[in-house]
Amino acid sequence: MYFHNSVNGTFEEVPNGGLLVYYLQRGNADRINGGPGLTAFPPGFRMITGDPKRRSLQFPWGMANQDQLRQRAIEWVCLTTGGAQLSDNFDSGAGFPSTDCIGGFNARLQMPNCWDGVNLDSPDHISHTAFMSTLDNGVCPPDHPVALMTILFEVTWDVHSFVTSGKWNPNTQPWPFVYANGDPTGYGWHGDFYNGWPDGLLQVAIDQCNTPSNSDQMNGVTEACPLLTVLPVDQVTECKRASVVNEPVSGILTKLPGCNPIQRGPQNATLYSASNCPT
Repeated sequence: MYFHNSVNGTFEEVPNGGLLVYYLQRGNADRINGGPGLTAFPPGFRMITGDPKRRSLQFPWGMANQDQLRQRAIEWVCLTTGGAQLSDNFDSGAGFPSTDCIGGFNARLQMPNCWDGVNLDSPDHISHTAFMSTLDNGVCPPDHPVALMTILFEVTWDVHSFVTSGKWNPNTQPWPFVYANGDPTGYGWHGDFYNGWPDGLLQVAIDQCNTPSNSDQMNGVTEACPLLTVLPVDQVTECKRASVVNEPVSGILTKLPGCNPIQRGPQNATLYSASNCPT
Protein backbone atom coordinates (compact mmCIF):
# COMPACT_ATOMS: atom_id res chain seq x y z
CA MET A 1 0.00 0.00 0.00
CA TYR A 2 1.18 3.53 -0.83
CA PHE A 3 0.32 7.02 0.37
CA HIS A 4 -0.54 9.15 -2.68
CA ASN A 5 0.44 12.75 -1.97
CA SER A 6 -2.26 14.99 -3.44
CA VAL A 7 0.06 18.02 -3.49
CA ASN A 8 2.96 16.71 -5.59
CA GLY A 9 1.59 13.37 -6.89
CA THR A 10 4.32 11.24 -5.29
CA PHE A 11 3.88 7.82 -3.66
CA GLU A 12 5.27 6.67 -0.31
CA GLU A 13 5.16 3.13 1.09
CA VAL A 14 2.84 2.65 4.08
CA PRO A 15 4.39 0.80 7.07
CA ASN A 16 2.73 -2.51 7.92
CA GLY A 17 2.89 -5.13 10.63
CA GLY A 18 3.79 -8.00 8.30
CA LEU A 19 1.68 -10.77 6.83
CA LEU A 20 -0.09 -13.15 9.20
CA VAL A 21 -1.20 -16.52 7.83
CA TYR A 22 -3.80 -18.54 9.73
CA TYR A 23 -4.48 -22.25 9.09
CA LEU A 24 -7.96 -23.01 10.40
CA GLN A 25 -9.68 -26.39 10.65
CA ARG A 26 -13.27 -25.48 9.89
CA GLY A 27 -16.40 -26.99 8.44
CA ASN A 28 -18.65 -30.01 8.85
CA ALA A 29 -16.00 -32.27 7.32
CA ASP A 30 -13.56 -31.66 10.19
CA ARG A 31 -13.30 -34.60 12.61
CA ILE A 32 -14.03 -32.29 15.54
CA ASN A 33 -17.41 -31.66 13.95
CA GLY A 34 -18.09 -35.33 13.26
CA GLY A 35 -16.86 -35.40 9.68
CA PRO A 36 -14.33 -37.65 7.90
CA GLY A 37 -11.52 -35.09 8.21
CA LEU A 38 -10.00 -32.32 6.12
CA THR A 39 -7.67 -32.92 3.17
CA ALA A 40 -4.22 -31.37 2.79
CA PHE A 41 -3.35 -29.44 -0.34
CA PRO A 42 -1.95 -31.86 -2.93
CA PRO A 43 1.49 -31.32 -4.50
CA GLY A 44 1.33 -28.66 -7.22
CA PHE A 45 -1.97 -27.22 -5.99
CA ARG A 46 -2.56 -23.49 -6.46
CA MET A 47 -5.48 -21.07 -6.08
CA ILE A 48 -6.33 -17.38 -5.79
CA THR A 49 -8.81 -15.24 -3.91
CA GLY A 50 -10.03 -11.80 -4.91
CA ASP A 51 -9.60 -10.03 -8.25
CA PRO A 52 -6.92 -7.36 -8.92
CA LYS A 53 -9.17 -5.82 -11.61
CA ARG A 54 -12.17 -5.22 -9.35
CA ARG A 55 -13.00 -1.64 -8.44
CA SER A 56 -16.51 -1.88 -7.02
CA LEU A 57 -18.97 -4.10 -5.16
CA GLN A 58 -20.35 -6.35 -7.90
CA PHE A 59 -22.85 -8.63 -6.16
CA PRO A 60 -25.65 -7.93 -3.64
CA TRP A 61 -24.34 -8.62 -0.15
CA GLY A 62 -25.18 -12.04 1.26
CA MET A 63 -24.11 -15.67 1.24
CA ALA A 64 -26.46 -17.32 -1.24
CA ASN A 65 -24.02 -18.28 -4.00
CA GLN A 66 -20.33 -18.64 -4.80
CA ASP A 67 -20.04 -15.18 -6.40
CA GLN A 68 -21.22 -13.57 -3.19
CA LEU A 69 -19.00 -15.79 -1.05
CA ARG A 70 -15.94 -14.93 -3.17
CA GLN A 71 -16.70 -11.25 -2.78
CA ARG A 72 -17.20 -11.61 0.98
CA ALA A 73 -13.86 -13.45 1.33
CA ILE A 74 -12.18 -10.04 0.97
CA GLU A 75 -12.66 -8.01 4.12
CA TRP A 76 -11.40 -4.71 5.58
CA VAL A 77 -11.56 -3.44 9.15
CA CYS A 78 -10.70 0.01 10.49
CA LEU A 79 -9.08 -0.39 13.91
CA THR A 80 -9.94 2.48 16.25
CA THR A 81 -9.32 3.34 19.89
CA GLY A 82 -12.53 1.50 20.74
CA GLY A 83 -11.54 -1.66 18.89
CA ALA A 84 -12.36 -2.94 15.41
CA GLN A 85 -15.19 -1.23 13.61
CA LEU A 86 -16.29 -0.46 10.07
CA SER A 87 -15.69 3.06 8.82
CA ASP A 88 -18.40 5.34 7.51
CA ASN A 89 -18.49 4.23 3.88
CA PHE A 90 -17.87 0.52 4.35
CA ASP A 91 -20.46 -1.78 2.78
CA SER A 92 -20.33 -4.76 5.14
CA GLY A 93 -16.55 -4.39 5.30
CA ALA A 94 -16.01 -3.88 1.57
CA GLY A 95 -13.78 -1.21 0.10
CA PHE A 96 -11.52 1.40 1.63
CA PRO A 97 -12.90 3.62 4.43
CA SER A 98 -12.76 7.40 4.19
CA THR A 99 -11.64 8.14 7.74
CA ASP A 100 -8.49 7.66 9.79
CA CYS A 101 -7.86 4.25 11.38
CA ILE A 102 -6.04 5.12 14.58
CA GLY A 103 -5.18 1.50 15.37
CA GLY A 104 -4.33 0.62 11.75
CA PHE A 105 -6.14 -0.42 8.62
CA ASN A 106 -6.62 -4.19 8.63
CA ALA A 107 -7.15 -6.13 5.38
CA ARG A 108 -8.03 -9.84 5.33
CA LEU A 109 -8.13 -12.45 2.59
CA GLN A 110 -9.71 -15.86 2.93
CA MET A 111 -8.70 -18.58 0.50
CA PRO A 112 -11.24 -21.04 -0.95
CA ASN A 113 -11.63 -24.13 1.27
CA CYS A 114 -13.30 -26.61 -1.09
CA TRP A 115 -11.76 -28.45 -4.06
CA ASP A 116 -13.13 -30.45 -7.00
CA GLY A 117 -10.70 -33.25 -6.09
CA VAL A 118 -9.28 -33.46 -9.62
CA ASN A 119 -7.64 -30.31 -10.94
CA LEU A 120 -4.57 -28.78 -9.31
CA ASP A 121 -5.33 -25.52 -11.13
CA SER A 122 -7.76 -24.12 -13.70
CA PRO A 123 -7.42 -21.53 -16.50
CA ASP A 124 -8.89 -18.81 -14.29
CA HIS A 125 -7.15 -20.26 -11.17
CA ILE A 126 -10.61 -20.22 -9.51
CA SER A 127 -12.99 -22.76 -11.04
CA HIS A 128 -11.38 -25.82 -9.40
CA THR A 129 -12.09 -24.32 -5.96
CA ALA A 130 -15.10 -23.07 -4.00
CA PHE A 131 -16.08 -21.84 -0.55
CA MET A 132 -17.97 -23.59 2.25
CA SER A 133 -21.63 -22.66 2.61
CA THR A 134 -21.00 -19.97 5.26
CA LEU A 135 -17.58 -18.95 3.88
CA ASP A 136 -15.32 -20.19 6.68
CA ASN A 137 -17.60 -22.96 7.92
CA GLY A 138 -20.42 -25.24 6.82
CA VAL A 139 -20.41 -27.70 3.93
CA CYS A 140 -18.72 -27.83 0.54
CA PRO A 141 -20.87 -27.71 -2.64
CA PRO A 142 -21.48 -31.06 -4.40
CA ASP A 143 -19.27 -30.17 -7.38
CA HIS A 144 -16.36 -29.31 -5.03
CA PRO A 145 -16.76 -32.01 -2.37
CA VAL A 146 -13.21 -32.08 -0.92
CA ALA A 147 -12.90 -29.94 2.23
CA LEU A 148 -9.52 -28.24 2.73
CA MET A 149 -7.88 -26.28 5.51
CA THR A 150 -9.14 -22.69 5.65
CA ILE A 151 -6.31 -20.21 5.04
CA LEU A 152 -6.69 -16.59 6.15
CA PHE A 153 -4.17 -13.85 5.26
CA GLU A 154 -4.08 -10.65 7.31
CA VAL A 155 -2.08 -7.41 6.96
CA THR A 156 -2.41 -4.25 9.08
CA TRP A 157 -1.16 -0.95 7.67
CA ASP A 158 -0.23 2.06 9.81
CA VAL A 159 -2.25 4.70 7.95
CA HIS A 160 -2.46 6.82 11.12
CA SER A 161 1.28 7.60 10.92
CA PHE A 162 0.51 9.91 7.98
CA VAL A 163 -1.87 11.86 10.21
CA THR A 164 0.65 12.27 13.01
CA SER A 165 3.34 13.33 10.51
CA GLY A 166 1.03 16.01 9.11
CA LYS A 167 0.91 14.57 5.60
CA TRP A 168 -2.82 13.78 5.71
CA ASN A 169 -5.73 15.57 7.37
CA PRO A 170 -8.70 13.15 7.31
CA ASN A 171 -11.05 15.98 8.30
CA THR A 172 -10.44 17.90 5.09
CA GLN A 173 -8.78 15.45 2.67
CA PRO A 174 -10.11 12.22 1.12
CA TRP A 175 -8.58 8.77 1.69
CA PRO A 176 -5.11 9.03 0.06
CA PHE A 177 -4.00 5.40 0.03
CA VAL A 178 -3.70 3.14 -2.99
CA TYR A 179 -2.56 -0.44 -3.54
CA ALA A 180 0.54 -1.09 -5.63
CA ASN A 181 -1.64 -2.37 -8.49
CA GLY A 182 -3.17 1.09 -8.95
CA ASP A 183 -6.32 0.39 -6.95
CA PRO A 184 -7.55 3.39 -4.88
CA THR A 185 -10.82 1.65 -3.92
CA GLY A 186 -9.67 -1.43 -1.98
CA TYR A 187 -11.80 -3.82 -4.02
CA GLY A 188 -8.75 -5.09 -5.94
CA TRP A 189 -7.21 -6.66 -2.80
CA HIS A 190 -6.31 -10.25 -3.71
CA GLY A 191 -3.97 -13.11 -2.87
CA ASP A 192 -2.34 -16.19 -4.39
CA PHE A 193 -1.51 -19.58 -2.88
CA TYR A 194 1.06 -22.06 -4.15
CA ASN A 195 1.42 -25.25 -2.15
CA GLY A 196 4.93 -25.51 -0.74
CA TRP A 197 4.33 -28.02 2.03
CA PRO A 198 6.62 -31.09 2.08
CA ASP A 199 4.66 -33.97 0.63
CA GLY A 200 2.51 -35.62 3.32
CA LEU A 201 3.48 -33.40 6.27
CA LEU A 202 0.40 -31.19 6.35
CA GLN A 203 -1.97 -34.18 6.18
CA VAL A 204 -0.27 -35.82 9.17
CA ALA A 205 -0.45 -32.53 11.09
CA ILE A 206 -4.16 -32.20 10.27
CA ASP A 207 -4.83 -35.74 11.46
CA GLN A 208 -2.65 -35.76 14.58
CA CYS A 209 -2.67 -32.18 15.87
CA ASN A 210 -6.39 -31.61 16.31
CA THR A 211 -6.94 -33.19 19.70
CA PRO A 212 -9.93 -31.84 21.72
CA SER A 213 -8.25 -32.71 25.02
CA ASN A 214 -5.19 -30.61 24.10
CA SER A 215 -6.23 -27.03 24.85
CA ASP A 216 -3.11 -25.56 23.19
CA GLN A 217 -3.85 -27.35 19.93
CA MET A 218 -7.46 -26.24 20.09
CA ASN A 219 -6.31 -22.64 20.70
CA GLY A 220 -3.98 -22.62 17.72
CA VAL A 221 -0.61 -22.84 19.49
CA THR A 222 1.64 -24.05 16.68
CA GLU A 223 4.27 -25.36 19.07
CA ALA A 224 1.67 -27.78 20.45
CA CYS A 225 1.96 -29.82 17.25
CA PRO A 226 5.17 -31.89 17.71
CA LEU A 227 5.39 -32.48 13.96
CA LEU A 228 6.10 -28.81 13.28
CA THR A 229 9.25 -26.82 14.06
CA VAL A 230 8.65 -23.16 14.86
CA LEU A 231 11.63 -20.95 14.06
CA PRO A 232 12.45 -17.89 16.22
CA VAL A 233 11.39 -14.53 14.78
CA ASP A 234 14.93 -13.18 14.39
CA GLN A 235 15.87 -16.22 12.31
CA VAL A 236 12.77 -15.88 10.14
CA THR A 237 13.39 -12.18 9.42
CA GLU A 238 16.88 -13.02 8.14
CA CYS A 239 15.37 -15.28 5.48
CA LYS A 240 14.90 -12.91 2.55
CA ARG A 241 14.76 -13.57 -1.15
CA ALA A 242 16.67 -11.22 -3.43
CA SER A 243 14.53 -9.11 -5.74
CA VAL A 244 14.29 -10.39 -9.32
CA VAL A 245 13.11 -7.00 -10.65
CA ASN A 246 15.43 -4.01 -10.50
CA GLU A 247 13.10 -1.13 -9.65
CA PRO A 248 12.53 1.06 -6.59
CA VAL A 249 9.59 0.17 -4.36
CA SER A 250 10.42 2.19 -1.23
CA GLY A 251 11.09 5.82 -0.44
CA ILE A 252 9.44 8.67 -2.33
CA LEU A 253 8.36 7.46 -5.79
CA THR A 254 7.09 9.44 -8.76
CA LYS A 255 4.92 6.51 -9.89
CA LEU A 256 3.76 3.13 -8.65
CA PRO A 257 6.09 0.17 -9.34
CA GLY A 258 5.59 -1.59 -12.67
CA CYS A 259 2.94 -0.34 -15.05
CA ASN A 260 0.05 0.36 -12.69
CA PRO A 261 -1.74 3.63 -13.42
CA ILE A 262 -4.43 4.55 -10.91
CA GLN A 263 -7.82 3.28 -12.12
CA ARG A 264 -10.78 4.27 -9.98
CA GLY A 265 -13.57 2.32 -11.68
CA PRO A 266 -16.33 1.47 -10.95
CA GLN A 267 -15.75 -0.72 -14.01
CA ASN A 268 -13.02 -3.36 -13.84
CA ALA A 269 -9.47 -2.10 -14.30
CA THR A 270 -7.21 -3.00 -17.22
CA LEU A 271 -4.07 -4.99 -16.39
CA TYR A 272 -1.01 -3.71 -18.22
CA SER A 273 2.46 -5.12 -18.87
CA ALA A 274 5.67 -3.53 -20.09
CA SER A 275 4.67 -4.26 -23.69
CA ASN A 276 1.37 -2.35 -23.59
CA CYS A 277 1.96 0.20 -20.83
CA PRO A 278 0.18 3.51 -21.57
CA THR A 279 2.41 6.55 -21.70
